[in-house]
Amino acid sequence: MTAMTDTAPRRMRLTPEEQAILDGEQGEIMAKIMKTVVMYGETFGAERLVETTGPSHLVTSFGISVMTALFDVMDELIAAGIKAKEPFTVDPRPLDHENVPCNLLQKIVFGVMYGTQGRYEEQLKKLGLKSDASFSCTCYMDQVGNLPKKGDILSWAESSAVVYANSVLGARCNRNSAYIDLFGAILGKTPYFDLLTDEGRKAKWLIDIRTTKAPEAQILGSAIGLKVMEDVPYIRGLDAFLGGELNEEVKAYLKDMGAASASNGAVGLYHVEGLTPEAVEQGDALLLPDARVYVIDDAELQRVKDSYPLMWKSPDVKPRLAFIGCPHLSIGQLKSWTDRLEAGLKASGRSRLAYKTVLTAAPGVLEEFRAPPYYERLRATGARVSYICPLMYMNNPLCKNMPVLTNSNKLRTYTTARYMTDEEITRKLTGKEEA
Repeated sequence: MTAMTDTAPRRMRLTPEEQAILDGEQGEIMAKIMKTVVMYGETFGAERLVETTGPSHLVTSFGISVMTALFDVMDELIAAGIKAKEPFTVDPRPLDHENVPCNLLQKIVFGVMYGTQGRYEEQLKKLGLKSDASFSCTCYMDQVGNLPKKGDILSWAESSAVVYANSVLGARCNRNSAYIDLFGAILGKTPYFDLLTDEGRKAKWLIDIRTTKAPEAQILGSAIGLKVMEDVPYIRGLDAFLGGELNEEVKAYLKDMGAASASNGAVGLYHVEGLTPEAVEQGDALLLPDARVYVIDDAELQRVKDSYPLMWKSPDVKPRLAFIGCPHLSIGQLKSWTDRLEAGLKASGRSRLAYKTVLTAAPGVLEEFRAPPYYERLRATGARVSYICPLMYMNNPLCKNMPVLTNSNKLRTYTTARYMTDEEITRKLTGKEEA
């Protein structure tokens, strides 16, 4: 093969060490990795690379046959003895036939779709996967252990994780792709642009919350994402409902709001006045002088919710399944849902949920949740728990047309699932209201 020495002019300034890698001093594969990261950075105007200060999180967690090119790259990396600088985490697994309803034909299709899952997971382990419990879109949960600190520079993918790390934790990360997250993990470097810079973290939008009660997190995030798209919003008035402390309940709310903003739009960072780290430190100094204003009141939230298309063949068909938890639930959310479903069943005079229901969370979170008494109480309602990614489940052509309910605006955006608020879906599941 030809040498990887690259003498073409470039905008990015490399350190002698970085240039040496690009010139092939650490082998052809490392040179290719460096060249890819440099080209990616230059595409977005980056003038230099910066060192990452925390483990990576990868978005690709599934061994699907169309990703053969990725598997081949992984094999090349492994053959060259290359690993990530630090153990990384990765998005949820796609399958759990024990806890997620699946008929024989669906299982056969899943077996074909994710036929390389075993091979791919072995590749991840050889490249530096943290553990078998590291499959979750909420890698920042204590039970998963990839928790960045304020100011950390990250090479992450997964839109909901990136926006959480940037906004709630105050780390710095761009919305990277599947290859870039891995290559950043190997190099321990990432291009310096956009959300890594002080200027890139300034807000182009002021979101003025004027609702009569705390907005539903999923709808609020959806409204923000649809309006600002990839820009940074500064949210004012939300702390009046959430308080001024980033406790676990507030973090869970922001997790879900951020996921909706990242999927309904492309938000990688938001600031909440009085709550998120940078907003607490800098206040409205984060607002650019020409920031646009978006007022969100009760009517606007209803308008956004009413705009969601119903992808089912008929609005009156009975649901086959309900997914709660996309992104993965926290331990507090699992317990809250247990209380909520129990109370709903008691009020309706039922002992079991009206429809098959799966709550998803990280493996470590589920392990903690299985300690008495909450797990047994939830099981008694008929609900099940799983570590899967619901989106990957609904990628099955035999599943995507199923009438599925969800409280996740992210899952609604990417699939045919029907969105309902927490209150609405509780009524459906507990039989208080016919679906």
